[in-house]
Amino acid sequence: MILSRLLNIKGKLDQHGKTYWLIAIAFTIVIALEYLTPPEYVFGYLYTGTILLANSRLNRRAMLSVTLAATGLTFLNLFIPGGKIIDPPTIANRLIAVLALIVTAWLSDRNRLKEEAITYTQARLRSQEQLATIREDFVSTLTHDLKTPLLGAIETLKYFQNGQFGEVTPTQAKVLQTMARSHQNTLQLVQTLLDVYRNDTEGLKLQLAPINLVTVAEEAIATLLELARTRQVYVSLHYGESDFRRALWVNGDSLQLGRVFSNLLINGINHTPRGGKVEVVLEDYSSEQIVKILDNGSGFDQTELPYLFERFYQGHSDRHLFGSGLGLYLTRQIITAHQGTIWAENRSPRGAIFAFRLLACPPPR
Repeated sequence: MILSRLLNIKGKLDQHGKTYWLIAIAFTIVIALEYLTPPEYVFGYLYTGTILLANSRLNRRAMLSVTLAATGLTFLNLFIPGGKIIDPPTIANRLIAVLALIVTAWLSDRNRLKEEAITYTQARLRSQEQLATIREDFVSTLTHDLKTPLLGAIETLKYFQNGQFGEVTPTQAKVLQTMARSHQNTLQLVQTLLDVYRNDTEGLKLQLAPINLVTVAEEAIATLLELARTRQVYVSLHYGESDFRRALWVNGDSLQLGRVFSNLLINGINHTPRGGKVEVVLEDYSSEQIVKILDNGSGFDQTELPYLFERFYQGHSDRHLFGSGLGLYLTRQIITAHQGTIWAENRSPRGAIFAFRLLACPPPR
């Protein structure tokens, strides 16, 4: 390592040494042309080559030194070797030559700064791309390595619950059920983390088709009845003011919208006290369909409402004691991908409302 650094430094010194020699030779040639000819002949413009060479291969201080030397030598030729009366046109030519040298130095320095900025930006972009690749590989590997043992543990718990390793007492059955639920929640969190990351990096890919939101809502409720029963929370489905069953058609991804219902229902069940209820209200309009999930929880501070759907947001109310803050963020991703709108508001006198709006579409024929 030390040897390679020394060789690198030696290479740079050799390169700088060659540059200094080239500048010295160029200066010698121009000085000879300047001082061996009458002052009327201005060769100072040739110093621009040395300025550009210093700017491209040396640092700014070296380029400034070369510029000052070039302008000084160009002016000095008015008095050395001397012996002639200097007329105004000759002075003007010298001034123009000096101005050209200064402008050359300024423009080359600006160009150098721009090139350095471009190089820095390109390096940052490359590092960001590499970092994104590393993060993607890390998240994929991590989630895979976490899911595999979790799935194995869940299957093992099922064997215990089914009595394949011996008779299970009621107390043991209750403990096993709690362990299985905990592992399922952890598995869901890992999958949500992976989905959120993929959606942020690759975008959410939807399989769009006309779907009935009523069917999606009923299926989501059916899968969460056991969780609601454990929490002693009653879940109901309503259809607006008239409250008779109807179809609410939207152009959407059935699987992803099912996750929206599940996330919002789990959120409502977790934050509703025992004996409370969670209501799913489906409202049918001519151009849009609105879904509302109402609970009897503690509600929110008004200052928290704009941030509820941010990733990993943790507020100050009791509602944030559950979950990781990813479920609502993923829900917003899905609704946004469907070109819909999602929001939350406090419910009077107590509780919260989570709602989303999607464009309506004609039923399939």
